Amino acid sequence: MFGGLFQPMHLIIILAIVLIIFGPGKLPQLGGSIGKAIRGFKREMNKPDEDTREETKRIEK
Repeated sequence: MFGGLFQPMHLIIILAIVLIIFGPGKLPQLGGSIGKAIRGFKREMNKPDEDTREETKRIEK
């Protein structure tokens, strides 16, 4: 059922290593930074669609 790379025990070990490296005080900052990076990535992934629409409108005129 839980086959593959991310088995529950693997995730627990990864979380323990992250806690040791960053400490519990830095985890909220780390989570915020990761969330901000993901939002920026999604925004940039949608940007080519907007650029394509603008280019199509410019060509049609």
